[in-house]
Amino acid sequence: MSWFKRVEKGIVTPTEEKKETPDGLWYKCPECKSVTNMTEHKKQLYTCAKCDHHDRINSAEYFEIIFDNNEFVELDPNLSSSDPLDFVDTKPYPQRIAATQRKTNLIDALRSAHGTMNGLPIVIACMDFNFIGGSMGSVVGEKIARAIDFAREKKYPFLMISKSGGARMMEAGFSLMQMAKTSAKLALLDAEKVPYISLLTDPTTGGVTASYAMLGDFNISEPGALIGFAGPRVIKETIGKELPKGFQSAEFVLEHGFLDFIVHRKDLKQQLTDLLTMLQGASTETTEKKQGAGSKKAAKAS
Repeated sequence: MSWFKRVEKGIVTPTEEKKETPDGLWYKCPECKSVTNMTEHKKQLYTCAKCDHHDRINSAEYFEIIFDNNEFVELDPNLSSSDPLDFVDTKPYPQRIAATQRKTNLIDALRSAHGTMNGLPIVIACMDFNFIGGSMGSVVGEKIARAIDFAREKKYPFLMISKSGGARMMEAGFSLMQMAKTSAKLALLDAEKVPYISLLTDPTTGGVTASYAMLGDFNISEPGALIGFAGPRVIKETIGKELPKGFQSAEFVLEHGFLDFIVHRKDLKQQLTDLLTMLQGASTETTEKKQGAGSKKAAKAS
């Protein structure tokens, strides 16, 4: 029997023979409401072809965008959170961790890896927002610290991609300690003259903003990202005033001097490559000048 029936005013599919459209085939932009298929949306690196809205993506997508041929070696992939405070809210913390791990297929809210980017070696630590809001717990801090140590040892540039609601409340003080821990590690990286680039994506807030996210040699962002410490609602209620239009957007933060530049996701890999190439060239030139000055002093002394 035919799957349709002809009637006077068109073709009608019987209700019992209608099929549901599978989820995940189409993408609707939350900003301009334009609709495109997911295959095309992925080709656009999860940005809207009409209005350039940048969808939230996670470490798997960023690694694919930045690492050559999506080839990398993951660092400390099996670190998992414990429950130092025996924390219970609507469920015990270990149960929440286990459920989130099953749902996301992630171990915690950050992955770190090393590989090459247009032939340049690089270490990347990237946060995953779909793991308890990208919250910063002890595992996140430890993995960042270890990634920085690896970058120091190898003299590889370090890229931190932040996307977080802030510190993880289930770990309380242990979470807040990661702010000082990661900042101290970055000070050591700076002493070694190893470049650190901080990429702030939507959203970057709370203790993450107040620590490693704003400590880059270069602080950069994607367009439209929400960047701040406390949320706009909390700030408005605290100061009792209306906030400026676009408050805490990447563009507002750039205008007020807290970012170096904003980069479209399609240009991210090339702009990072150009920036690191420039830094390496400047470093080589400085070294050569120092060596030349040393040779002249030695010649005069002799």
